[in-house]
Amino acid sequence: MKYEKLEPAAIDENLAGLSGWTLAADRLSMSKSFKFRNFVEAFGFMAEAALAAEKFNHHPEWFNVYSRVDVKLTTHDAGGLTDHDIKLAKAMEKAAARRAD
Repeated sequence: MKYEKLEPAAIDENLAGLSGWTLAADRLSMSKSFKFRNFVEAFGFMAEAALAAEKFNHHPEWFNVYSRVDVKLTTHDAGGLTDHDIKLAKAMEKAAARRAD
């Protein structure tokens, strides 16, 4: 499947609606560090996000230590950010919100 790389204005507009996500200096990826109460909450988030990633056929780069999950999104095939990155970020936000204090 061919993904279309987002234009800079579209990236800025989408990121403005996503709290806590940071655009890389090269504007090719976005990242966020999610923090949870404990490992079980973090793992639950990762499991839910993994199901969304499979549905979109778009998978994150991520790293987990105990209650923290660091996520980096990019579309390697497109050489930058696409609407799939935005969709996955939104799904992750919903998954994280279900686990909020």
